[in-house]
Amino acid sequence: MAEWQKSDWRAKPRVQMPEYTDEAELKAVEAKLASYPPLVFAGEARRLKAQLGAASRGEAFLLQGGDCAESFEQFSADGIRDTFKVMLQMAMVLTYGAKVPVVKVGRMAGQFAKPRSAPTETVDGVELPSYRGDIINDLAFTPESRIPAPSKMLQAYTQAAATLNLLRAFSTGGYADVHQVHAWTLGFTEGGNAEKYRDMANRISDTLDFMKAAGVTSDRLHTLQTVDFYTSHESLLLEYEEALTRLDSTSGKWLAGSGHMIWIGDRTRQPDGAHVEFARGVQNPIGLKCGPTTTAEDLKVLMEKLNPENEAGRLTLIARFGAGSVGDHLPRLVKAVQEEGANVLWTCDPMHGNTIKSATGYKTRPFDSVLREVREFFAVHKAEGTIPGGVHFEMTGQDVTECTGGVRAVTEEDLSARYHTACDPRLNASQSLELAFLVAEELSNRDRPRAAEAV
Repeated sequence: MAEWQKSDWRAKPRVQMPEYTDEAELKAVEAKLASYPPLVFAGEARRLKAQLGAASRGEAFLLQGGDCAESFEQFSADGIRDTFKVMLQMAMVLTYGAKVPVVKVGRMAGQFAKPRSAPTETVDGVELPSYRGDIINDLAFTPESRIPAPSKMLQAYTQAAATLNLLRAFSTGGYADVHQVHAWTLGFTEGGNAEKYRDMANRISDTLDFMKAAGVTSDRLHTLQTVDFYTSHESLLLEYEEALTRLDSTSGKWLAGSGHMIWIGDRTRQPDGAHVEFARGVQNPIGLKCGPTTTAEDLKVLMEKLNPENEAGRLTLIARFGAGSVGDHLPRLVKAVQEEGANVLWTCDPMHGNTIKSATGYKTRPFDSVLREVREFFAVHKAEGTIPGGVHFEMTGQDVTECTGGVRAVTEEDLSARYHTACDPRLNASQSLELAFLVAEELSNRDRPRAAEAV
């Protein structure tokens, strides 16, 4: 069998990808991207894979979160900082509940393309191509805006590079100091409706006070000031992915240089399709969204294609079924994994199966439905004797009003106040942190092996 090449996907059926009209411009952009440095490096991807392997054994826990789709217009240092900040807060709470390290992976620095349920949309009788994310076309509803533009890949690369630069600075420059992060969290629990989370926050404070009294302080222990933070995105626009794929001189394997982890969406997981073909050949950790239509047989074929050597940490299965439906679908997929003896990390995406249209016309996600799906996910794994290894949220550090519910009680009437997403509704900072407290309760009750070593 011929060795895998990064362009092999071009011979496979493609879905959810644009048809560019200017072939010469497309080739010029691809050539320019191919000359740029990769955004991430093979050693980082290998370190993430090892940490995800630990999560698959219950020795760590994966927190994956960030924007539905990153925006060129809303891009700012404050936005990056705010999302990073709330993920650190969530990770601290989850670490306390799980008693294992939390692997932090942002939906950032590459989450620019979005699959759509239909290739076109109609407004006031006018039909135009769907908006597919800022890396492809523009949100404005005009014929010119919806034409796919190859040059947007270059802007996406520049924004991703700037985002990664800032994230690396935040991760290692003292911003992630554990005591500072907890001080932020205490501010959340001061609200009257957040009283039920105050007890856990106080217990975390007691732990930090004990560490300080024992001489375990940030100025003496560097690991209390820094964190590992990784990036991920859906590997949807394969021209962009191929152009940033590099051969790693250390291992001799190909690396998708666009992000530490890439995933295949529920709409692009065809076993013989272009997206699976691309992902199977790179050494990055791979995510696979598993929705209600995922069959046990398809999953077995995909696991063999994407992880033929059955490596721990290589393949993350991201369950997204919708509240009330987890018990109908997850057990059969868990059994398929067990029958194959496959090494996988199971995580829960409680966002995509719980999108509804509000009475006010906005797409939203009820907080209670999100929480219910998480609890059902944990319950199935407890019944099956398997490990619920992570959660995957669409969220932002900004004070948006896109999902209803939570301690701040966002109502359907509130949605119009700060509804900023270009695609799907995201949890705001308060809802994200509240969810972390509730997931921490689930984690504190699960049976788990203790971590053999920190990751």
